[in-house]
Amino acid sequence: MTDASGTGDPADILLVEDNPGDVRLTEEAFREGQIRNTLHVVTDGVEALEFLNRRGEYADAPFPDLILLDLNLPRKNGDEVLEEISADPELARIPVIVLTGSSAEEDVVRSYDLAANAYLTKPVDPEEFIETVRSFQEFWLSVVRLPPSDEE
Repeated sequence: MTDASGTGDPADILLVEDNPGDVRLTEEAFREGQIRNTLHVVTDGVEALEFLNRRGEYADAPFPDLILLDLNLPRKNGDEVLEEISADPELARIPVIVLTGSSAEEDVVRSYDLAANAYLTKPVDPEEFIETVRSFQEFWLSVVRLPPSDEE
C-alpha cells in the first residue's frame, strides 16, 4: 500500500493537540488503521509553528504531509495557527484538518475562511472518537492524493 503522496513512504502527520487523552485516542486509532504513517505531536500553537518552520528543537523536523489541528490551544490558538499557515506559500500546501470539540457554526465558518481543508468535531464517546479518526485516516491517507513536499 502506498501513502497518500503516492510514494509508498509513510505519511508524516503533525497532530496539534493539548489534551493527552485525545492524543492517546488518536494514536490508538492510527495504530488500528494499519496505514503506514508517523504521527508527530505538539501541544500548542507556538510549538506547531516551530515544528512547521523547523526552528529550535524542531530544526530537523520532517515536512508534514498533513496537519490535524485542534482549535482550543494554549499560547496560540488554532485560528492563529491556520492564519499563519495560510499566509506562508510553502506551508499553505499542507492540508489542514481541524479536529476539535467545538461544533459552533462560527468556528466552522472561520476555519474554512482561514483555508482549513476539513472540519471534524470530536465525538465525546472514546469509541466514536477512534472511529472518526479512522475514517479521516482512511480518506486522507488512502484515497486523497496529497501534494509532494518541496524536498522530494
